Amino acid sequence: MIIDLPSTSTSAINKAMVDLRDSGGAVALGRVLTLVVITDDAHAEDAISAANEASREHPCRVLVLARGNKRGAARLDAQIRVGGDAGASEVIVLRAYGPLVEHGETTIVSLLLPDAPIVAYWPGAAPDDLRSDPIGRIAQRRITDSAEARDPAKALEARRATYRAGDTDLAWTRLTNWRALLAAALDQPPYEPVSAITVAGAPDSPSTELLAAWLAAKLKAPVVRARTRRGTGVQSVRLTRKSGAVELIRPDQNVATLTQPGQPDRRLSLARRLVKDCLTEELRRLDPDDVYGEVLADGLPQVGKKVMSVRDAENAGKLSTTKTAAARQAAAEKASAKVSASMKGAPPEPEHGDGTTPANEEHESAAAPRRATAKRTTAAKRTTAAKRTTAAKRTTAAKRTTAGTGTTGTGAAKKTAPRKRAAAGGAGA
Repeated sequence: MIIDLPSTSTSAINKAMVDLRDSGGAVALGRVLTLVVITDDAHAEDAISAANEASREHPCRVLVLARGNKRGAARLDAQIRVGGDAGASEVIVLRAYGPLVEHGETTIVSLLLPDAPIVAYWPGAAPDDLRSDPIGRIAQRRITDSAEARDPAKALEARRATYRAGDTDLAWTRLTNWRALLAAALDQPPYEPVSAITVAGAPDSPSTELLAAWLAAKLKAPVVRARTRRGTGVQSVRLTRKSGAVELIRPDQNVATLTQPGQPDRRLSLARRLVKDCLTEELRRLDPDDVYGEVLADGLPQVGKKVMSVRDAENAGKLSTTKTAAARQAAAEKASAKVSASMKGAPPEPEHGDGTTPANEEHESAAAPRRATAKRTTAAKRTTAAKRTTAAKRTTAAKRTTAGTGTTGTGAAKKTAPRKRAAAGGAGA
């Protein structure tokens, strides 16, 4: 459901929300946060779509501040979206014009959920200093996307210079799978220090810069930044150790090949992440991302010290050549296809008339001696217990018999004594 409110005010928007809730119960109150999206008219729908997908995991109120033309009279147009048009959230789109463009915080402050965290999200251009932005000051988390800036390198440098706890960037979130795979590779033996790092990626990819900075900060090794053609994103990482190099190469933006010394090459799913997935991940935690802050402060200054082209890096032996990488990927694909074919082509085991298979028979024959031994042990235990019970019963019966005999003898003696005394008395008289 979409309700348009042209030339309106924030009080009228609040009244419309209350009326909508009272009339049909369409707007639920179970929201965990307020997501404030600051964008323009051209990119508003893409941002709303990403926020709707993220709200399926994090029900929230989404306030979209779409800044329009600064010229002209002050006007505020609103649109309320609930139900199927808003996912698991409630969306309020605010289009400000004229002087209201520069006063976005006063526009949204009365629409914030009470006692709920505030997350600010800039899907495109963001202020150089998020701390100086009025909306950034009231937000607990501040999410930017340097990849969508006009100058990604400049935007990333601005994030480093003005970072404070609570800031994060979707360029960093896109590296989650890369970081997990590389960390898992280094967690396997041999546990040797990394002596050199080479990261290849596009010059307009802030994710490549952050990945190189993360490796430099954590591994304490020199980093070479190899630049590929624009628009390719992160392409490969090479970690040099004494026993050999660990290399993760993604030539086609979907599948990567992991090469490790002494192990066969492996093909791994490593597709480029969508904005909705990255935004969903960032909304899972509202505490500061300390690792991101450490990478900006300590790792990023080390990245630009040595930069070269991919061809120069290949000639210097710091990266595998394109032909070598292609051959490795083809070999890994062939091995994977062979394994799949062998699994599909394996005939099922024949069944006997009773439904058993040779494998079941082998299992049964192996288990038969164990069951026989268990039966003998159980029978022996039962026999021993029965013997003990019988002996105990006999002992008890013997004790009872002895006790009865002793009692009878005493009674007879008592009866005989008076008779003897009587006889003695008669004789004396």
